[in-house]
Amino acid sequence: MSNKNTQALSEVGVSIWLDDLSRTLMSDGDLAKLIEERNVVGVTTNPTIFATALSDGAAYDTQVKELAGKGADVDQAVFEITTDDVRTACDQFRGLYESTDGQDGRVSIEVDPRLAKDTDGTIEAAKKLWARVDRSNVMIKIPATREGLPAITAALAEGISVNVTLIFSLDRYRDVMNAYLEGLEQAKAADKDLSTIRSVASFFVSRVDTEIDKRLDEIGTEQATALKGQAGVANARLAYQAFEEVFSTPRWQSLADEGAHVQRPLWASTGVKNPEYKDTMYVVDLAAPNTVNTMPPKTLEAVADHGQVDGDQVTGYYERAREVLAQLDSFGVDYNDVVAVLEDEGVSKFEDSWSELLTSLQGELDKAVGK
Repeated sequence: MSNKNTQALSEVGVSIWLDDLSRTLMSDGDLAKLIEERNVVGVTTNPTIFATALSDGAAYDTQVKELAGKGADVDQAVFEITTDDVRTACDQFRGLYESTDGQDGRVSIEVDPRLAKDTDGTIEAAKKLWARVDRSNVMIKIPATREGLPAITAALAEGISVNVTLIFSLDRYRDVMNAYLEGLEQAKAADKDLSTIRSVASFFVSRVDTEIDKRLDEIGTEQATALKGQAGVANARLAYQAFEEVFSTPRWQSLADEGAHVQRPLWASTGVKNPEYKDTMYVVDLAAPNTVNTMPPKTLEAVADHGQVDGDQVTGYYERAREVLAQLDSFGVDYNDVVAVLEDEGVSKFEDSWSELLTSLQGELDKAVGK
């Protein structure tokens, strides 16, 4: 039976995706339980999530031994293990995928983060992941770096569904939406069925507050610190306004007439970093139709326990959101510098997690062959 708070969120038009995946989560039936009781209709993964999952050696021991026996190197082993997990998750979500006509029941897997500045490498990696998982409800995550933008277009043009990740700025978000439209236009020119292509744009939220709050604390005035904890939501609300604008243009309508679907905004990084803040703020304060909210387990349980969902909290708040960003600017907080720092940090953090994953798995492979 559905939880009343997560059900209320779904009724607003929010798709709840879990920001977590492990073999144990699927084999123990916990994922199925979340689908049934927490309105979870999708899953996102990233290098940090896989590094955590693979630290549970018992769940992966058999496959690691098999791969080691075949002489697989660590990159091959990571590719095999992660794509197997994502394929299994896709199969568990198949019913939801079919019942929502492909909108939900989605599982995302990210290209190697070391390719974030390599357009051609990202395109090839996206094709390999798409082919290896071999499930129509998978989404390939591509970062919204400048080098990632043409890769996003190219992947979509091939008919690959894409989850665009690591979006922090409003300008870059508009670039992402343009890359989506260009990808659809190229797919249309190649006679692809646009109705089979889906995409979400993952706009990060809590990390914006973390960086801006730090700068407000450095300013130190009462007026400045009063703005803490407001920038992340304000930034996301203005992103939704941009979404509404782009997907109401004649350019978009011509694609919609061919069966294309909107690229939904996805609120990512929704776990609250500051314990002084309401632990459901990046969920209930960003409830809006046609959005996705991907939550780590702790945030999902907080919403289920005490998340007060009061309908659409985005479309009527654009003016206030602009005021927040204007006030930050008046205090000398450089928005463009903030988002640039966050993008660089985001790529770096995923690269670090990937390196940890490779190091840990290499140790397991060595152990399996007696090194």
